[in-house]
Amino acid sequence: MPVFIPIDDPADARLEAYRDIRERDLVGRQGRFIAEGETVLRVLAGQDRHRPLSVLIAPKRLEKLRPILDTLADDVPVYLASQPVLDGIVGFELHRGILALAERAPPVAADDLLESLPDRALVLAPVGISNHDNMGGLFRNAAGFGVDAVLLDPTCCDPLYRKAIRVSVGGVLRVPYARLGEGEDLIGLLERRGFTPVALSPAGETALSDLAPLVRPALLLGAEGPGLPDATLARCRTVSIPMAPGFDSLNVAVAAGIALHALRQGQTPPVSVPNPS
Repeated sequence: MPVFIPIDDPADARLEAYRDIRERDLVGRQGRFIAEGETVLRVLAGQDRHRPLSVLIAPKRLEKLRPILDTLADDVPVYLASQPVLDGIVGFELHRGILALAERAPPVAADDLLESLPDRALVLAPVGISNHDNMGGLFRNAAGFGVDAVLLDPTCCDPLYRKAIRVSVGGVLRVPYARLGEGEDLIGLLERRGFTPVALSPAGETALSDLAPLVRPALLLGAEGPGLPDATLARCRTVSIPMAPGFDSLNVAVAAGIALHALRQGQTPPVSVPNPS
């Protein structure tokens, strides 16, 4: 069971990693990240990729959180701070009163991640997503629709930013992901690993509902406004979500949810090839 440690001084050196977290979110945490809220803490405690390092909560949350906290390793301290002390540590009024510090899992190469996937797999590949709310929404959809992996291009924002994790309700901690290196060919990589790149665009040639079933689809989507580059669209099957006349704009996370549901529902099983006798 974890050790519970009362804290009565916002300047306590043991809480340095939690101090002024909004500002630290902007500059990174040297291989660590902050998780916020009960649902995210539950996901963090129940997964084995990212290592929990400590927890900081208001004492009034303790009784409800005990079933989660009791699953943590013995060397993970749980700091208990009254709401005023907690607010003084983080630099703003933290209504949820629940934070955790964790160590990021070592990065995985995109090619290695794809190689590890099963024969029947679904991949999400965001391009140029810089908004943390949208990133969190994409990972929430990825977790909800059973996406096997997310591939991020080099320009995407950090999915382990505190707000992105919170918006994803822990989905970022559930779904394996990898970031492509500068100059790495996303579509070429997908095709080498047997995936069919499907690009979502208002100008897509095929309505999403008319897309033929695929064994290994990879959904590509771009940021709201610019969308995917023309050069990328030219190398993919392009699909659209038909909408009312005169309106063709959906939030990128909403559009992704619709498309992932359709791709997962229409996904065909892999063809079994009998062994030669």
